[in-house]
Amino acid sequence: MILDKDKIRNVAIIAHVDHGKTTLVDGLLKQSHTFRDNQAEMQQTLIMDSMDQEHERGITITAKQTAVFYDGYKINIIDTPGHADFSGEVERTLNMADGVILVVDAQEGPMPQTKFVLQKALDLKLRPVVVINKIDKPAARIEEVKDEISDLFLELATDESQLNYPIYYAIARDGKAGKTPELDNDLHVIFESIINDIPAPKVDENSDKGAQLLVAALAADNYLGKYCIGKIFRGKLKKGQSVKIMRGETIKSAKIDQIFSYRGLNKEEVEEAIAGDIVALVGVGEANIGDTIATGDMPEALPTIELEPPTLSIYIGPNTSPLKGKEGEFTTSRQIAERLEKELETNIALKIEPDGLGYKVSGRGELHLSVLIETMRREGYELEAGRPEVVYKEIDGVKCEPIESLTVEVGPEFVGAVSQELGIRKAELKSQDLTSTGATRFTYEISTAALIGLRNNLLTATKGTVLMSSLPCGYRPVDSKYKPERNGALIAFESGVSTAYALDAAQARGILYIPPQVPVYQGMIVGLSNKKDDLDINICREKQLTNMRTHASDGAIQLTPYTQLSLEQCLDFLLDDELLEVTPKSLRLRKRQLDPIKRKRENRI
Repeated sequence: MILDKDKIRNVAIIAHVDHGKTTLVDGLLKQSHTFRDNQAEMQQTLIMDSMDQEHERGITITAKQTAVFYDGYKINIIDTPGHADFSGEVERTLNMADGVILVVDAQEGPMPQTKFVLQKALDLKLRPVVVINKIDKPAARIEEVKDEISDLFLELATDESQLNYPIYYAIARDGKAGKTPELDNDLHVIFESIINDIPAPKVDENSDKGAQLLVAALAADNYLGKYCIGKIFRGKLKKGQSVKIMRGETIKSAKIDQIFSYRGLNKEEVEEAIAGDIVALVGVGEANIGDTIATGDMPEALPTIELEPPTLSIYIGPNTSPLKGKEGEFTTSRQIAERLEKELETNIALKIEPDGLGYKVSGRGELHLSVLIETMRREGYELEAGRPEVVYKEIDGVKCEPIESLTVEVGPEFVGAVSQELGIRKAELKSQDLTSTGATRFTYEISTAALIGLRNNLLTATKGTVLMSSLPCGYRPVDSKYKPERNGALIAFESGVSTAYALDAAQARGILYIPPQVPVYQGMIVGLSNKKDDLDINICREKQLTNMRTHASDGAIQLTPYTQLSLEQCLDFLLDDELLEVTPKSLRLRKRQLDPIKRKRENRI
């Protein structure tokens, strides 16, 4: 156990998505002898990505804490997400750090999220260390990237001292780094940089006023329940100590049952913890992110964590389709409400408000909201979701909409397709450059509303080769609301089970989203029409059996393979009069009004 704050370093790893943060943390964990040589973790990659969705999507979704010991120092490492939709995770966890390692891809250079996370770090006066990663890429352009990083620091630095930052070079995948592009065979220069370039924790030395810890993260297990994780800013905390949980004017009493310090992927119980360390407390279960845990006769609260406001909202409510309750374990409005309230404890960038039978859930972007829905789905929840909508803001009496800086990188053969799609969405081109690989990199300014569904359209238009990322960059007055254009839907006219015979006739009308032999109901969307208007079709019709036509002749039907939509594609498909039914086993698109006669009457009105 470390009992001297000068032997502690708290560092956050920040970067744009897929620039190598989590891979660098893998190397630091392995080379600090945190694991035995025969432990399974020594053969793993992306050790810190623990969620199934993180492995499937190849991104970090939640910030993670770990600690390694090197040369007598305890190094608390915070691995942060690189996607803009999870920037709430970055904002809350940077409060625990005293310095940051900014990882930049040697080919791509600084990207939009690089700018966002660096801005947050410099605003908090954190000391930066730059690591140019993936220098073994054939198209690596190290000197140009160094210049681009320098320009970025000149733009964002809040004082002159932040312009003096060390630069290191690395191939994190191979566990190599160096002070020059001629790399050493290990990461010792990164360890040395953390010890020498990152300052010791900045704490309040006036410990007579009692201890202070700001809760920055929560965790839980079935054995000990809820853990409150945070950095101690003043004094010491001891096991069994009485404390106050402070939130605004509200003060609650509690007692610390256990204190845990981090070592690798594990937590070790300790009797006491000192100022500057990052610890997990058990027994203060009523505390939430942003609360202060304090001791003393006159306990004082620390400033709360400031967050950027949400930009997108979505309706989430209980499933109301004819197939409700057949595939999910948790189906009621009360159960969904309890799950969303639980999510608010850890996912502080979310906002939740009642909306009719369900709830209006607001977050940072499509990915932020779809990860929540997918998580609930995997936990056994059955629900319905509406079309994502923009969260508007009133500024000086004027209704304003969020806008984003969008970076798109494509090969030369797809430049026309990208320009056309973004022209339709009224995006404003800010810059256009050729990269060292011959690709074209566009920077646009686009409304958040026009961004909905763009990723899937561009992936289709560029045969999956597009690289794109976006970043909120402010608000502007709403001039004309963007209306998505889409062909009409193919809608099931009656309930039953889809047949190959009926689908064979229907596939001439458009693109089908379902295979044969699945249950359907009246008003369920089964495909995308070739025409602009919705079309009601019967896909449960069976071939009439006569002595000339036998059941066996159905085998001659050759169906075009149906298109299976992902959760994000389903959300992008929706119009205002449509819903997405989400169950643990199925995703079903449907009309809000299932009855075709009532639906046509409503449309005429």
